[in-house]
Amino acid sequence: MKIIVTGSESFIGKELIKQCKKEGISVIGIDIVNSMSGDYDYHKIDIRSPEIANVIPEDVDALIHLAALSKDSDCRNKAYECFDINVMGTLNLIKNAKLKKINQFIFASSEWVYDEFRNDEEKDEDSPINIFNHKSEYALSKLASESNLKQEFVQNDFNITILRFGIIYGPRENGWSAVEEISSKVKNNDELIIGSLKTGRRFVHVEDIARGIILSLGLKGMHTLNLSGDRIITLQDILKTSEKIFNKKLKFVKEENPDAISLRNPSNKRAEKMISWRPLINLEDGIKTLEKMI
Repeated sequence: MKIIVTGSESFIGKELIKQCKKEGISVIGIDIVNSMSGDYDYHKIDIRSPEIANVIPEDVDALIHLAALSKDSDCRNKAYECFDINVMGTLNLIKNAKLKKINQFIFASSEWVYDEFRNDEEKDEDSPINIFNHKSEYALSKLASESNLKQEFVQNDFNITILRFGIIYGPRENGWSAVEEISSKVKNNDELIIGSLKTGRRFVHVEDIARGIILSLGLKGMHTLNLSGDRIITLQDILKTSEKIFNKKLKFVKEENPDAISLRNPSNKRAEKMISWRPLINLEDGIKTLEKMI
């Protein structure tokens, strides 16, 4: 099998390529950085470039599209830049994937496309989304690309897989989630100031995300799957687990707004049913992978 990975030098991209090598999957990487992190066919090119067709061969099984402005903070008050890269860049890739007759287009979306979670309400891929509730340029850019991909499937019967990632964590130097942030505070400091310890997400380790992407290879038709953790992990869970792992008790923990509880609960049941995917790395084992980076 041969695949193209855009955003190959990203946090997820590096882990995905590492796992692809173990599975004997040939990778062509596309990114905008000067040097690559591994030994594979790499091309430095912008996903918006009309020249991108020149680096896409015609014998590719799937294009996995990870490249994007991938954080809300990168897109806030930058609607034009965000949509130019995330939406127009995706449309350029779709056009060239069809041109080169690539079998499958896998799109990295996000749980942030879900507009509201009430209390601990669970949402699945068929849950209605009210675009007017969104205030995030990043979330809107992902929704726009999802809509464009669905339209492409309707018109051209193109094999499309949309993967809505949960909140990802893992060993990295920057771009931390609450898991890395709190674990680092416990390991290196004596105090923690936080909003509400009851706030929670279905955090998922980057190794599980990469494995889910690989398991989705070969899907026929149009599918949307949540790749999220098995349960809601609260900030208090992260704090207590980190204290256990690092054998340390913080001297001072302050909740600035304990009643401002935010919970997001996207179900992963469809991914389990369709591609036999469930996260394998629990919170304790996941935090242990962070130790050298925090």
